[in-house]
Amino acid sequence: MNPQTARIRHPEPPHVGVAPATFAVHLSSTRRGARLARLLATQWLDEHAVPYRSASSRTAALIVAELAANAVRHCGSIGRDFRVSLTLTEAPPARVLRVEITDARADKPLPPGAPWPPEDECESGRGLLLVDALSHRWGDRVNDSITKTLWAELDLPE
Repeated sequence: MNPQTARIRHPEPPHVGVAPATFAVHLSSTRRGARLARLLATQWLDEHAVPYRSASSRTAALIVAELAANAVRHCGSIGRDFRVSLTLTEAPPARVLRVEITDARADKPLPPGAPWPPEDECESGRGLLLVDALSHRWGDRVNDSITKTLWAELDLPE
């Protein structure tokens, strides 16, 4: 693989069918921005037939929250925003939700391989373990010399 190729933890299925529903927003790299990402995601999902407080909505909210928290952690100190993108695709036999968080820290790539648990006394470092456990597929890609995107996909029940 060359550096321009996304490192994929699980292969992405081909997306076919009707045009996907999409949502995107730029938010400040603050704790408030990460919280707003989660709230906006659950509201948008509720408007697209993924009921608020359903298991799928709660799982998606946790994935958004963890990926947004990573963006805030890496970009907050340099004052750069992050972008949240949600795409809901009808891909029979299931609907697929794709969450993408783009930040301005291409210089901070993910380490290769599966995420590993931090030492017991560490207060952080478990977010990608949660994303790995909750999503069906996830990975990252470097978009250009400035930005990178972490993405996760969740297969939603009909």
